[in-house]
Amino acid sequence: MTQTPENSEQPIEDRVNNRSLRPDSDAFRSFMSANWAQSSQELPAQAAVAEHAARRRKAISEQFKGERLVIPAGPLKVRSNDTDYMYRPHSAFAHLTGLGVDHEPDAILVLEPVDEGSGDDGGHHQATLYFRPMAGRDSKEFYSDARSGEFWIGKRPTLAELRAELALPTADLAEAEVALTKNVGAAEIGGVQVRLVRDVDPQLDALIDTARINTALNPETADLSQADAQDAKLAEALSELRLVKDDWEVEQLEIAVAATIEGFAEVVRALPRAITHHRGERVVEGAFAARAREEGNGLGYETIAAAGDHATTLHWITNNGQVKSGELLLLDAGVEADSLYTADITRTLPVNGTFTETQRKVYQAVLDASDAAFKAAKPGVKFREIHGAAMTVLADRLALWGLLPVSAEEALTPEGQQHRRWMPHGTSHHLGLDVHDCAQARAELYLDGILEEGMVFTIEPGLYFKADDLAVPEEYRGIGVRIEDDVLVTADGNRNLSSALPRSPEDVESWMAGIYENQG
Repeated sequence: MTQTPENSEQPIEDRVNNRSLRPDSDAFRSFMSANWAQSSQELPAQAAVAEHAARRRKAISEQFKGERLVIPAGPLKVRSNDTDYMYRPHSAFAHLTGLGVDHEPDAILVLEPVDEGSGDDGGHHQATLYFRPMAGRDSKEFYSDARSGEFWIGKRPTLAELRAELALPTADLAEAEVALTKNVGAAEIGGVQVRLVRDVDPQLDALIDTARINTALNPETADLSQADAQDAKLAEALSELRLVKDDWEVEQLEIAVAATIEGFAEVVRALPRAITHHRGERVVEGAFAARAREEGNGLGYETIAAAGDHATTLHWITNNGQVKSGELLLLDAGVEADSLYTADITRTLPVNGTFTETQRKVYQAVLDASDAAFKAAKPGVKFREIHGAAMTVLADRLALWGLLPVSAEEALTPEGQQHRRWMPHGTSHHLGLDVHDCAQARAELYLDGILEEGMVFTIEPGLYFKADDLAVPEEYRGIGVRIEDDVLVTADGNRNLSSALPRSPEDVESWMAGIYENQG
């Protein structure tokens, strides 16, 4: 049995390094810091997103004059001891800076209040991006820091490089604490009110709360509940800011959709192997994931690769089942572009390439509901009316099939809703940086909001008849169908961003057959 001293002098957070011997002699450090080629001094061109991000910052500045706004990117998250999950910054941070991919752990965007109209682009704040700049090759961090050292994770941008790329002032993260906490306090005593996007960076939450308490009129009785409510209003405003997409965002969504469509084709190519594998759903999942990594940052969300009765489980992401000929495969998947904008598309495919009569009947009902929702989606219409249009079709079809215990009209009343047994989810959600974008927006601007040109959302009706559902005839049991497309509201209607992926049962069958023929 290994003997452990009662009082070890080594801090527990340092013990992860006990697994390896890292060189640390003076000779090594001297040799390691010498004989490196000089890095290029050329600064990158300004990114196309920079002007759009500046307009977004100005829009949020208009809502919070005289207040310091703090938007963190968030820290790395440990996955397994000393390895981290792939990093993704908080969506509000990405939206206001334009930074995508894996930039920049622990970074903080601060909008500092200035005299009205004297800020950036005529706004009321001056923005600064605080992040940890690249350490020089003469530093220990270069070769010893597995989270931020260039030898471990590759080159990171300098302050000057990000400043040039984003047209955004930058500063060393080491300076952030002073900038965040200076003059914090009530306006009546000359202080500055701070609003923070909470629950992103726990250390930042603690820092701001401590500053609020220490500068309160009576620190011993300080109540942070009002500050929490003010922080929530910032999160709400940042979410609502994304309800209408600009041209750059639409372009990014088109990139994500195009890559996703390629991913669906990869899945069809993989179906013959999936049928032979004891976990065919994993074959499907892997085929799509490979395309997502090749063409984008990765998956926008966990892929739903649901075959047979698994298709009736709305968020089936275990993906460990078989894929059988004669059954349906419900594939709900999206590629996240390097900009972090994601697609969200669902198609329900006949595994052997041909729908059965009952499968086709259910599929056509869902397609008709989708088409009705598309017809309803235009400027001036309430968001909730899209759902209503789809539900009218599904209730009518379920009544026609004799599955409803009441008429379609009665089911569609608020007191009825019997048709929702087989379609319990919503028909649409906003889409963008998050697969369920704008989630903190107020109901009056989301569910009861009026559609505007530039909004992007899904249309995704479905019908789900579980294998043990005795309320339907046996022929329906185990069939789950969902059809989901990504939709842009235009000046006079809408545009289906995912229209290149076949939707009708005939087109789906023909598309699958064409892929198999090309495979030889």
